[in-house]
Amino acid sequence: MLSIVIPIYYEEGNVKKLISGIERNVKTKKEILMIYDFNEDPTVNVIKALNKKAVCLVKNFTGNKRGVVNAIKSGFKKAKGEAVLVVMADLADDLRIVDKMFKKIKEGDDIVCGSRYMTGGKKIGGPFLKTFLSKLAGKSLYHLASIPTQDSTNAFKMYKKSVIRSIPIETDGGFEFSMELTIKAFKKGYKISELPSVWKNRTSGKSNFKMLKWFPRYLKVYLSAFSKQA
Repeated sequence: MLSIVIPIYYEEGNVKKLISGIERNVKTKKEILMIYDFNEDPTVNVIKALNKKAVCLVKNFTGNKRGVVNAIKSGFKKAKGEAVLVVMADLADDLRIVDKMFKKIKEGDDIVCGSRYMTGGKKIGGPFLKTFLSKLAGKSLYHLASIPTQDSTNAFKMYKKSVIRSIPIETDGGFEFSMELTIKAFKKGYKISELPSVWKNRTSGKSNFKMLKWFPRYLKVYLSAFSKQA
């Protein structure tokens, strides 16, 4: 079974389309874990009204710590599947490749990365600076540090559950957790692969990504790829 972990934060305008997209594109047996911070988030009531058997609402239970990385941690702890996929609720991720990702996990891969920057992948929309830095990080880690994906910063990745159980997430910022897990897994010898993925910028809701706030955290994780410490 596949566990799909989705952090939500005021995504009431996207969540119906997201669940519909998962049902339409993902044929693998699955559970959908929607992780939320606040009972007052209107997304919660939208999900409850849908009354979908495969959809489970999970309140972020990492103490008083909120935000995307702690939602991800809560989802990872709750996941029952043999593989765990992180999907953002903004409709940006390429759900068409999920079954292919799961097949690669079943064939022995430990992490399968959705890659916007490999041949066949694409990133549509989004701020130029964010795209430039993301692509620079992914390509340089691939060529200079031998990380076997050209898109380490993309959160859209599938993990064998044993991998996320063995690697603690130490960053407490935000989306840099994905790069952290990828680098640590590579250093531990886990098998990492990638599939071309098309990313589309959100059309509803508001992004919580703050470049100036999170850049130092990304840089710290990025530089860890070049250290000898596992």
